[in-house]
Amino acid sequence: MITNGFKDFQSANIDALGIRSFFHDILISEQAGLRKPDPAIFRLAAEKLQVKLQNCVYIGDHPVNDVAASRFAGMRGIWKENICYPDDFEYDGIVRELLEIEPILDKWNCTNLID
Repeated sequence: MITNGFKDFQSANIDALGIRSFFHDILISEQAGLRKPDPAIFRLAAEKLQVKLQNCVYIGDHPVNDVAASRFAGMRGIWKENICYPDDFEYDGIVRELLEIEPILDKWNCTNLID
C-alpha cells in the first residue's frame, strides 16, 4: 500500500479499517519522504517488495496521484472508479468494486501476484 499523509493518522485509519494484514508493506508518504504522484514512491514500493516495476499493478481512486503516477513509474494502473472524477484519462483497467480486480489479473495472466 502507498498512501499520502501523516504516519500516525494513516496508521490509525489502516488499523481502524482492519486491513493492515492484507499488505506485505505499507508506505506512508511522511515516513517515506516521498509523496504520490512522485514516481519515486512507486519505485520504492517495488524495490521493498523486490518486484520489477513492469510486474506491478497499482489500484487507486485518484486519476493523477494513483493511476497516471503508477503508470508513469512503469506499473500498470487500475482505476477504482470514483464519481468525483471523469474517466477521460488513460488506465489499464477499471473497477467499481475491489472484487473485480482478480478477473483483470487473470486476464493479464498475473494472478500469481496474489498470495
